[in-house]
Order: sequence, then structure tokens, then C-alpha cells
Amino acid sequence: MKLTTSKRDSQKKSETKKIRYEGDIPAVIYVAGKATHTLRVKGSEFNTLLRNVLPGRLSTTVFTLVDSDGKESRAILKEIQYQPTTYQVRHLDFEQLIDDAKVKVKVPIECTGIVDCVGIKLGGVLRQVIRHIRVRCLPKDIPSAFQIDIRNLNLYDTKRLSDLEIPETMRALADLNEVAVVIAKR
Repeated sequence: MKLTTSKRDSQKKSETKKIRYEGDIPAVIYVAGKATHTLRVKGSEFNTLLRNVLPGRLSTTVFTLVDSDGKESRAILKEIQYQPTTYQVRHLDFEQLIDDAKVKVKVPIECTGIVDCVGIKLGGVLRQVIRHIRVRCLPKDIPSAFQIDIRNLNLYDTKRLSDLEIPETMRALADLNEVAVVIAKR
């Protein structure tokens, strides 16, 4: 997903207000071991890309930031700030991806086999206790989501984070004994 950016000269409040008034979004990009760069992102472009991202997968989406000179850099979105009343995007924080440097990412957990679940057919309801898990991995290994199959769960059965198929190339940053999914009684 490509985003057009340009460099911001100052970090004054008046400049950020002007950027927002023109329909763009002020942003910063963090680079490991270097100074933070301030950016200006095309607002219409970002909103179009945001509509194309599946729900819950924004944290694992890799953006290609193209500056005014045509130089490209890959980054993930670390934080997004919204206007509380209008829900317009006010500020973006990116983290640049370096091929040989590990990055911490919040990966969504998706349940499969809900329609065939024995416990739900018996009147239970799916309670997803944990919706994301933080992992540390190289940028090339960032998964879009983890799948957890609940097809064989009965009433009061659980699946833990240890039941996720986490590859050897990444390290989970959470306690794997925590319950991720439970089939509860209504």
C-alpha cells in the first residue's frame, strides 16, 4: 500500500493546523538508531487505503512511504490518533522496517470453524478473550493474522495462546498459557 509523503520543516502547532486544514495528516516516522522524521501524508490517499484494510489488520499492514524525491521506505503503523467528535485522523506514527532488524507487531487472532462448532450448536456462545497477540519477528515474517480452529470445542472448552501455530521465526511476547477463546453458556 503506497502513501505519498512530504517532509515537514517545523513542528509548530500552527503548521500542523494548516496541514489538517488542507486535508492532509501530520505524521512521524521512527527509524532505529536515528532521529525521528516529521512527515505530511496525503489525507485522501490514507483514507482510501484505510477503507481497503480488513478490520483488525491495520497493525500488520505494511505501507510503502514515497517521499517527494521518489525515495521509498517500508513502514508499519504504530499509532493512529483520531479527533474524538468527528473521528477524523489527526496524527500518524510509523516505524520504518529494516530487513535485518526485528520488530514488535500486534497480530490479530481470528477464529475459524464457528459454524461447525459443537458447543455453539448446543446453545453456547463464543467469547474471544484475547483478540491480538504481540510477537517479535523480522519484517519479512510478519503474518497478517493467526488462525485458531474452534470446530471441536464443546461447552466450557477453551483454547489457549499455546494452541496457535506460531512459527519458529517469531517469538510471542505474551504468556502462552492465557485463555484466548472459550465457549460459554448463554
